[in-house]
Amino acid sequence: MPRPRIEIDAADLPPVGMDPARFLSTCWQKKPLLVRNAFPGFESPLQPEDLAGLACEEAALSRIVVHDRRRDRWTLETGPFPEEKFPAMPQRDWTLLVQDVDKWDPDVAALLPAFDFLPRWRIDDIMVSFAAPGGSVGPHVDQYDVFLLQAQGRRRWQISTDPDAPTDFRDDAELKLLRRFEPTHEWVLEPGDMLYLPPGVPHHGEAVDACLTFSLGMRAPSAAELVLELAEHVAEQLPESERYTDPDLAPAADPWEVDAAAVGRLKQSLARLGTLDDAELTRFFGAFMTRYRSAGMLQAPARAPSAAQLAQRLQRGAVLLRHPFARFAWARVGRAAELYVDGEAFAMGVASARRLADEAPLDAHDVDGLDARGREAVQALVARGIMKPGKVPGHRP
Repeated sequence: MPRPRIEIDAADLPPVGMDPARFLSTCWQKKPLLVRNAFPGFESPLQPEDLAGLACEEAALSRIVVHDRRRDRWTLETGPFPEEKFPAMPQRDWTLLVQDVDKWDPDVAALLPAFDFLPRWRIDDIMVSFAAPGGSVGPHVDQYDVFLLQAQGRRRWQISTDPDAPTDFRDDAELKLLRRFEPTHEWVLEPGDMLYLPPGVPHHGEAVDACLTFSLGMRAPSAAELVLELAEHVAEQLPESERYTDPDLAPAADPWEVDAAAVGRLKQSLARLGTLDDAELTRFFGAFMTRYRSAGMLQAPARAPSAAQLAQRLQRGAVLLRHPFARFAWARVGRAAELYVDGEAFAMGVASARRLADEAPLDAHDVDGLDARGREAVQALVARGIMKPGKVPGHRP
């Protein structure tokens, strides 16, 4: 039976080779897509030595995966790594992976607007991997959408579109590697080519030669995480006096039995979880998604400028820059809006929330155009170190 064609050339319609609405309706979370020339003429803004240097930073999230082919043994090390680590690495069969490179390097972050057909709060990070020839992290399955952009060198990708492909893991590796992997498709990607994979597609990438791959991954909390967080959100609003009660208790037929009446009372105690309105669910979800898998801890300045001092600096030409680790989103709540920043909600008008959620720097005119609550939020964000007055966009954290 012929395999379905899942390859397209995007030279004229980057980055997905078609209208974004068509991509979302036909491919998003439905089927993989190999996109040739997703970024025509792409040149990596990052070099392997830059990535190695970042992996030595205390605050960076980094890993090295080494494959011993003779024994088929996989080893995993976590950073930060000493500088002398990399010159001593073997010539092949290893991979360095660094998370959140878009937070550290503004040139890598400059790729994000190409994906603005997706909600920005759904995008988690751009992970960058360097692989020596033969380097890989093994065949595996991700539970989130991912765009794999080849940035430098060549990588061979194999995937399986078999709906019955086995997904059990090996028990002899720290990584969650597939015990069996039988590919249905195989390609070699060159710089500028990109592979989109929806959740649950078994795949395996191996460097043909020394290469860099940029991995744009989505935030996809599990249902279990959402339920736990929602329960905690509701619990924080319940008074200590609200407890399980049984004023209708009848004499126990068996003192050890949890009877149907007790279960009915339990349902009443938990009824609050089922009566959340859209506004409260929005508030919970906006806060949760801007806090989820937080990439780094932000520190408040030792002395934040007052509102007058901040206004003066902006009038003199400074702009407000967002800390690259901060996460923003906004939502309409009734006729107004809420801005969500790293798990905190700020009420304000729609126009103010929309402008503050945008990552572009804010100048004096922008701040003056905010409503009163928007300006109050700005002052609070500056005091927390989430926004900072400065001159040059794209600063490092």
